[in-house]
Amino acid sequence: MSGVMKRMGMIFRAKANKALDRAEDPRETLDYSYQKQLELLQKVRRGVADVATSRKRLELQLNQLQGQSAKLEDQGRKALALGREDLAREALSRRASLQQQVSDLEVQHQTLQGEEEKLTLAAQRLQAKVDAFRTKKETIKATYTAAQAQTRIAESFSGISEEMSDVGLAIQRAEDKTAQLQARAGAIDELLASGALDDRSGLGSKDDIQAELDRLSGGTDVELELQRMKAELAGGPSAQQQAIEGGDRGGAQQPQTQHRFDKQ
Repeated sequence: MSGVMKRMGMIFRAKANKALDRAEDPRETLDYSYQKQLELLQKVRRGVADVATSRKRLELQLNQLQGQSAKLEDQGRKALALGREDLAREALSRRASLQQQVSDLEVQHQTLQGEEEKLTLAAQRLQAKVDAFRTKKETIKATYTAAQAQTRIAESFSGISEEMSDVGLAIQRAEDKTAQLQARAGAIDELLASGALDDRSGLGSKDDIQAELDRLSGGTDVELELQRMKAELAGGPSAQQQAIEGGDRGGAQQPQTQHRFDKQ
């Protein structure tokens, strides 16, 4: 059971990897990576700004403490000049406490200044990398787009692309249907000509009498031609002349018959 589950998991991962590879567009992946780098660069810049803000705040506090220290020192001098040694001692004591705070703030200021310089340098280097990646990205995208276009053109010329295959199939189906309709029309024409089908349109139909007359006319022509050929083979020109004379005599007798018919 464990082996079957492992095999099923491997098949699923293989199919998922194949589907992802088919769906992946390198241009979209590059754009996403560039966007992530921009977000990282923005975070670094924000960090630099935060450190610079903290450093500036410490500088304001240092200036304020140094001003208070200078004021206490001046007050101590004036108190000592007036003979108030106790006030002078208190002023100097407060000044010493402020000087300790100033020393601590100066250490923090130096630390923040160092961090700010490091982050600024890191932001500059990251900016250079992002710019280089952007140039590389655009170059790769342009190359990929050109290669994709060339591939599609080549597939179109060779007829193996999906679009051209669909067009080819459509043309083939149209040609097959056209040939089928042409064959059907020809077969119907032949059946109509042979009389196997009735022409119900009335355009090409003939009545029975006309059909019989056409048949007799065609048969008479054939018989006359056959007699002429027999005469040529049997007697030559003399037989042909006799046949012609016999025809003339038959034509001459016809008016007499008509004349007798008129007399009666």
